[in-house]
Amino acid sequence: MKFLANENVPIKSVTILLEEGIDIISVINECPSVADEDVMKLAIKENRTILTFDRDYGELIYKHGYKPMAGVIYFRIKSFNPEDPAHIVMELIQRKDISFEKLFTVIDDISIRQRKI
Repeated sequence: MKFLANENVPIKSVTILLEEGIDIISVINECPSVADEDVMKLAIKENRTILTFDRDYGELIYKHGYKPMAGVIYFRIKSFNPEDPAHIVMELIQRKDISFEKLFTVIDDISIRQRKI
């Protein structure tokens, strides 16, 4: 499983995931200030699951027709520490009952919801 962290994902979480051996690249490091559409294109090209706090990715999928086959994980968490997204991702990838492929996953403070892309 490969991930692409949007600019709004704390670098601390990216670092933790890298240290855990997760294949992840960060927009901050690779292509700062790039448009959301370009992030989506990169994720599609490299078959990476997007990690983001930006709800605009849902619009790119459902209104503009982008199809990231590896999926999108949208964190809709109100209050969090910089390492929390990493811990959430680590927990999710260990679960056998959750997949991200072809799914838009919304994680909020109390639930996980998924919708087909």
